[in-house]
Amino acid sequence: MANLILFNKPFRVLSQFTDDRQDSGKPVRSTLADWIQIPDVYPAGRLDYDSEGLLLLTGEGALQHRIASPTAKMPKTYWVQVEGDITNDALSQLERGVRLKDGNTAPAKARLLDQPEIWPRTPPVRYRESVPTSWLELTITEGRNRQVRRMTAAVGFPTLRLIRYRIGDWSLDGLLPGQHRGITVHVPTAPPRRIRPGRRKPGNPHSSRSRKQP
Repeated sequence: MANLILFNKPFRVLSQFTDDRQDSGKPVRSTLADWIQIPDVYPAGRLDYDSEGLLLLTGEGALQHRIASPTAKMPKTYWVQVEGDITNDALSQLERGVRLKDGNTAPAKARLLDQPEIWPRTPPVRYRESVPTSWLELTITEGRNRQVRRMTAAVGFPTLRLIRYRIGDWSLDGLLPGQHRGITVHVPTAPPRRIRPGRRKPGNPHSSRSRKQP
């Protein structure tokens, strides 16, 4: 068993406990240390400075790897406010995968979303009366840099606000920005090592290599 921290990361908070700028003379940004005072826990994955929502932290390496590893393909669901009235064609493109500079994205799940009942952002998204906005729910299994923003831009609807709602089985339900709660979860076990055909197991006394030659 391992402890897992579910944290609703506010807008413009770094997904780390220190700011690399602190010795550069530039304004210091808010970090996890301003919100979480639990020793020996570390983010399992990351969430961009200008994105909000669910961030998971743990001190258990195996669990951290299971959540953050791209090979695990753990689904991540985002609520995305975009500029313009997003079309069914754009949603279909997101589901099929779109071409980015670093290659095509994997198929995703995308659907139109009624405006969710969520907290106001500080500062708020810039409002323009002449430009409508819409919300979608997007679930991906990859973790490329700023992937969701690049995907919506690629289909013609730039992202205005991005909230990660769910990672795997965990969601930010019941958590306001800056709040966190701890739960206990099972630590994933490593899969058994496969023995290649023709290779002996360590310590096998009947191995041909262990027999004495006549």
